Amino acid sequence: TMAQKINEAHEHIAKAEKYLKTSLMKWKPDYDSAASEYAKAAVCFKNARQLEQAKDAYLQEAEAHTGNRSAFEQAGMMLKDMQRLPEAVQYIEKASMMYVENGTPDTAAMALDRAGKLIEALDLAKAVHLYQQAAGVFENEDRLRQAVELVGKASRLLVRQQKFAEAAVSLQKEKNMYKEIENYPTCFKKTIAQVLVHLHRGDYVAAEKCVRESYSIPGFSGSEDCVAMEQLLQGYDEQDEEQVSRVCTSPLLRYMDNDYAKLAISLRVPGGGKKKAAAAAAASGDAGAAPPEEDEDEYAGGLC
Repeated sequence: TMAQKINEAHEHIAKAEKYLKTSLMKWKPDYDSAASEYAKAAVCFKNARQLEQAKDAYLQEAEAHTGNRSAFEQAGMMLKDMQRLPEAVQYIEKASMMYVENGTPDTAAMALDRAGKLIEALDLAKAVHLYQQAAGVFENEDRLRQAVELVGKASRLLVRQQKFAEAAVSLQKEKNMYKEIENYPTCFKKTIAQVLVHLHRGDYVAAEKCVRESYSIPGFSGSEDCVAMEQLLQGYDEQDEEQVSRVCTSPLLRYMDNDYAKLAISLRVPGGGKKKAAAAAAASGDAGAAPPEEDEDEYAGGLC
């Protein structure tokens, strides 16, 4: 029963306290035995749904062990069950720092990733910070595939908060990592995301630079991603709402991650896009500034 479990827990705590006492015959506290009693008490409290007391017992276990990382993480999980998420995340972060110090970086990164997921619904900025920390741990271990996935989570959440300047930096980092592990098709997708983010900031020059830099990525030139971005940039530059909308509602952009798909759908050209036919003719005569557009023209019809 509940009452039995609670009694049992208190017995374990009494034993733990006894192990920590010193006496004439016992000069040093027995930390290991005390920690193990606190752990047993925590489980009893947990089974009796006394989460606050379970958390305290886990923290006492962590104190007795000082090096016991998982006890801190367990305390975090108790707080999670009590819906006290900011505190939960604090303990999991503390555990992850200990995991790193103790030479188990993988466990640290996974704990930070878990903490990010916990807090995401409550505090996007904190979640970004946790995912970036986790990515950093994996990156130090040269585990780029794991790292890049976490950088990707951070990029998407930055876009969701409309922190476009930070999102642009995060996306560049992602793209560089994918390039390093030679996952080129994903680099193309990151270029699209970069262009959308820069155009939402009204920074045509930065958007164009991202596309230009991507020509050096194997397979980009002439790909549907490349053609779409050239058309998008051209439409944006010429304030051609119709062309921009055609690219932004194409399956290529519509089926991106939700956060980026939303950017595509909501993109507007500067100046309201009410351009006159005459202006269009003049602009097309002036296309010398972007030679790639001309080269790829035979692909243009095949996009949408």
